[in-house]
Amino acid sequence: MQRRKFLQGLGMAGLGLTAFRSALGQSSAAPLGATGRVVVVGGGMGGTTVAKFLRLWGGPGLDVTLVEPNATYYSNIFSNMVLTGERSLSQLGFTYSALSSRYGVKVMAASVTAIDPVGKSVALSNGTRLSYDRLVLSPGIDFEPLPLSGSAANQARIVHAWKAGAQTTSLKAQIQAMTSADTFILTIPPKPYRCPPGPYERACVVADYLKTVKRGGKVVILDANPGIQAEPVNFTRAFNVTHKGVITYVPNAIVTAIDADTMTVTTAAAGTFKGKVINAIPTHKAGNLITASGIGLANAPGPNGVPGKFAGVDVLTYESTAVPFVHVLGDASATTQPKAGHIANAEAKVCADAIIQLLSGGTVNPAPMTNSSCFTPITKTTASWLSVVYRYDPASRTMVPTGNGVTESQYADSENYEDMLKWFTNLMSDTFK
Repeated sequence: MQRRKFLQGLGMAGLGLTAFRSALGQSSAAPLGATGRVVVVGGGMGGTTVAKFLRLWGGPGLDVTLVEPNATYYSNIFSNMVLTGERSLSQLGFTYSALSSRYGVKVMAASVTAIDPVGKSVALSNGTRLSYDRLVLSPGIDFEPLPLSGSAANQARIVHAWKAGAQTTSLKAQIQAMTSADTFILTIPPKPYRCPPGPYERACVVADYLKTVKRGGKVVILDANPGIQAEPVNFTRAFNVTHKGVITYVPNAIVTAIDADTMTVTTAAAGTFKGKVINAIPTHKAGNLITASGIGLANAPGPNGVPGKFAGVDVLTYESTAVPFVHVLGDASATTQPKAGHIANAEAKVCADAIIQLLSGGTVNPAPMTNSSCFTPITKTTASWLSVVYRYDPASRTMVPTGNGVTESQYADSENYEDMLKWFTNLMSDTFK
């Protein structure tokens, strides 16, 4: 799928399931008139999209409730631009008003305190208990503890800002307080983590800010992985050409200690580094709702066969491979697809279609396709992009890349930057409006 085609394709999802499937080379449309109760937990990119399209495609007989404690969702996409003042956090805020007013989704401001998979109900923080025929969990990510030491006040300065919100504001203030003699240290956890290009993008926009606003400063990337995990051509050029002399990239830099009093980061093999600002991104795991309940973790083993950190799912339906009638979407699930907002939106549509089929006695689509695409700002005026289309492989029962796999732009330019703005607008409209 070419860059401009997927930009246009995002806007057509509202035309209905027939048009959506036709664009992906699929034939049949799910029957309308499904009946049942679906509870969706988590109002991020996956949860909001699945709630919207369940109602849009499923018909008035489908009762859909979205459980989300926050009134506003702050997009992680573009949050790096908040750090350098190109966007405000309020510009990245999206509410759930259209879900209820346009699509008839019941939005409940609460959090889940317990899941009863046998009785098929969830208990909420407001004392309510909701019964379901299908439960969709989309709680996003949480983090393993960092190896932090130092006073409590100094430890509070070490933020990840990998969920848009208060930590984004904190990190922005720390960057703005830097001088031309200071160093920004960014640590990247082992994969998988949310938004594979995101940390490298952050390094670029911070480097650009230091060059143009502070007239000096350094960025050190300590990557626990053996190499750049996304857009290697673009980011290698960005580090060695566009931001030459500002960015130092260090692979295989597994963090073993962070001293918040001395602002030093120690790695297992790459040495010790000192900075004015330490932006430490911890190792990821599924949202606490998944890890606390244990839903599907043992069915998605990690290294050496030990239980993994994400929920195992059947990617034809996103139903948990361990708990029936429970579906897990987006960053919290263990699939061969990346953890990112665009792919969560795509997975949610596959999941919505499957649930409609399951509740109406239809046939689940045996050949779903998804698209993972994103744009990456490299400077204040230029951006790059990547895109990959996945198809279901019945032999491995996984989603595999089609064609040549991941495609990335050959350079960052202003035209890509303009396309990036359109892509974001289309994606967020498709999800929240």
